[in-house]
Amino acid sequence: MTSRNPSITRALRPLVLLGTAAALTLGAGTTAATAAPTARPATAPAKTAGPGQPAKPAKPVDRDRGRVRPLVFAHRGASGYRPEHTLAAYQLAVDLGADYIEPDLVPTKDGQLVARHENEISGTTDVAQHPEFADRRTTKVVDGVSETGWFTEDFTLAELKTLRAIERLPQVRPANTAYDGRFEVPTLQEVIDLARRESRRLHRTIGIAPETKHPTYFASVGLPLERRLVQVLRRNGLDRANAPVVVQSFEVGNLKQLHRLTRVPLAQLVDAAGAPYDQVVAGTGVTYADLVTPAGLRATARYATWLAANKNLLLPRDAAGAIGAPSAVTRDAHRAGLRVVTWTQRAENQFLPANLRRGTDPNAYGDMAGETRALLDAGVDAVFADQPDIAVAARDAWVAEQRRGRGRVA
Repeated sequence: MTSRNPSITRALRPLVLLGTAAALTLGAGTTAATAAPTARPATAPAKTAGPGQPAKPAKPVDRDRGRVRPLVFAHRGASGYRPEHTLAAYQLAVDLGADYIEPDLVPTKDGQLVARHENEISGTTDVAQHPEFADRRTTKVVDGVSETGWFTEDFTLAELKTLRAIERLPQVRPANTAYDGRFEVPTLQEVIDLARRESRRLHRTIGIAPETKHPTYFASVGLPLERRLVQVLRRNGLDRANAPVVVQSFEVGNLKQLHRLTRVPLAQLVDAAGAPYDQVVAGTGVTYADLVTPAGLRATARYATWLAANKNLLLPRDAAGAIGAPSAVTRDAHRAGLRVVTWTQRAENQFLPANLRRGTDPNAYGDMAGETRALLDAGVDAVFADQPDIAVAARDAWVAEQRRGRGRVA
């Protein structure tokens, strides 16, 4: 997930996790393995709630003495190893032990919801190589930012299906470019189908965490997201408080609308700077900083179940870029009744705090596991990760340590 800020930047019923340890070739000779035991999901009873009423998801429960475990969300799939928002990235994330897979949602011209990080797709598909679409290239203002390229809302689903995904960060993840041109742009329905199929195969629930992208903008061009999303959830029997779904947004108004329309848990995304775009348009003056005050968190808990916070809000960096003591945000969110998921864990040095980098190559792997442990120590309930295998292994080691030290997982 990425806000409109320039820096690179989401749950459903929390479930017990558990990826099977399996060494997987990840392309260009890279290998990763998970070390989580296979387990069947078990959940505490969820409170039922209708639209417009607080909807709290069931907590993930370990059958061993009822421990609650933190969760791992695969950020756009296993996007550290495959081009993001492809069925291959989602499949690999499941194989690596992720509890949830995350499709960012944008609409097509004919109103279908597809998984793309942004509606401008020149950086994530081969659209520029399709001469038949050359005249679709245009400039638009999305959330106050002028962008030139090709936009999903100018293509039918059938047209988008002729395109193929490419790696968004080729300089950072050159191994992923080996998969350029292999995979289609998936629909939300295809992501749901994959999660269900894999849940049956693995005997554990794989959830989805869709993010509604630019809801104010899409409403302004006659393609509002909210009812379209709810319709897909209802067709799949997922419009319920304990469904393995969590809907995320950086905006406030569309989450409040969704709170009235659906029973599923909602997550308020909060960046480290700036403001929700709908609040900018409305002129309320409400910023992300306002949302993470104790009063702001209590207000958020009236319509959301989760706070999905930029990790820098939870583990602030000092002037040298190092992390130290956690902020009060996680504690205050819990006191308000919110669960906390943080974004985004990425293994490359350039995305890590200075004290967890290894060497000077910005694209080499640093100590992402150390950052994951620090976030879990700070009390978060879940993490988003581009390399879910690293997060799963770190989480499992942390859980084991908690059991040895205190006899429970907080």
